[in-house]
Amino acid sequence: MSDHPVVTRFAPSPSGELHLGNARTALFNHLLARRHGGRFVLRIEDTDVSRSSEAHIQSLCADLRWLGLDWDVGPGAPGDESQWRQSARGAIYAPCYQRLLASGRAYECFCTPLELEVSRRAQLAAGRPPRYAGTCRNLTAAQRAGRIASGLRPTLRFAVPAGEVVGFDDLVHGTQHFRSDEIGDFIIRREDGSSAFFFCNAIDDATMGVSHVLRGEDHLSNTPRQLLLLTALGLPAPRYAHVSLLTGADGAPLSKRHGATSLRELREQGFAPAAIVNLLFRLGHSTPLNGLLLPAAMAGAFDTAHLQRASAHFDLVQLRHWQSEWVHTLPRDQAREWLAPWLPADLAGPAMDAFLDAVMPNTVLAADARDWADVLYREPVRIDVDARAAIDEAGSDFFAAAATAVAVAREVDVASLRAATGRKGVAFFKPLRAALTGRLHGPEIAPLLRAMPPALVRTRLLAHSGASH
Repeated sequence: MSDHPVVTRFAPSPSGELHLGNARTALFNHLLARRHGGRFVLRIEDTDVSRSSEAHIQSLCADLRWLGLDWDVGPGAPGDESQWRQSARGAIYAPCYQRLLASGRAYECFCTPLELEVSRRAQLAAGRPPRYAGTCRNLTAAQRAGRIASGLRPTLRFAVPAGEVVGFDDLVHGTQHFRSDEIGDFIIRREDGSSAFFFCNAIDDATMGVSHVLRGEDHLSNTPRQLLLLTALGLPAPRYAHVSLLTGADGAPLSKRHGATSLRELREQGFAPAAIVNLLFRLGHSTPLNGLLLPAAMAGAFDTAHLQRASAHFDLVQLRHWQSEWVHTLPRDQAREWLAPWLPADLAGPAMDAFLDAVMPNTVLAADARDWADVLYREPVRIDVDARAAIDEAGSDFFAAAATAVAVAREVDVASLRAATGRKGVAFFKPLRAALTGRLHGPEIAPLLRAMPPALVRTRLLAHSGASH
């Protein structure tokens, strides 16, 4: 990095929920800024009024805060809205439009959507890539006035210079070259007067002092347009890094069929922010660090040189791995706080501690613990097919002997149950687990027995003993 301050930004359009791909973009920009002691800007690109909403802005901010991504400039930070909200930056954009018009680098375009579609189809039919044909580029003042008088509202297009090569060094893809003749004049202001993406996105980066732009590789072809704009206005350009897109484990674009893809959905399923950011940190970014990383360590290890060109595959199995890693780091008090909303309100004190000892080694999501609370404390327990077979195979005498041992000792102890039944190993643990939990797999049986009330253990044993309660 140079001696200039590192300033990065995350610039979402508030038109929907924050999804994993955008969350990773926010994370990478945040980590780069924090590694170099720079600034992270949360810029809201809300010039498309029809698709933007305050509710989505609030949701985006809540999701980012939940992930632990704070910002130095943006909603709630010191400063007025013109520092981060595009719809409040009209006074910054207006003189840029005027300069482009005055220099001949922009012009009014009166083409209707129908005319543009006809032109696009004609170019495709001729085997040419569709781009604006320049129909309005050389209109006279009188022609423009006539079109306005007829009620047409113009857009504003940038006049792309002919015969130039736009080059830049991408931090992921290396040196890039684009011929200006293949770009076509593009809209920088819509007919309603609002700023188009190509324009305001580039102007904001320059005027906000953004030094590095990390964004998805689907924006790679946008970069030459924005560099042409910045050059025409004499504004500085940031360094670009176009990161690989997220796909599902099958290599297809990430979608609903790969499971939850929004932060809201993952949060509702009980995934922790630490698990999500640890996975995203490793999707398209290589690191030799294998363990669960705290935010400071993650920032220290982030390096644009480690960004990968290959597509990054999101896999729910990997997310569950990092969730499990996080669960295993939880101290008792944090585990209790995490699970409390998911568990019976009367499960507290020593009973809660015994429950945590039993289920935490097998818990990945909070819902897992809730399921085990249902198994251990709610009657009747549901017995699956395999567990029923194990119960029938063990015979009623096994359960009668075990129930008697519990009644005599008035507590649950594996050693006394083993002695009373005269069995050991699989012949002992398999039917015991089946009767008490209704399934053959789960947490270790000894801590489960300590977590269950002795009276309930005896009731479940008696249910298979052939004796009345």
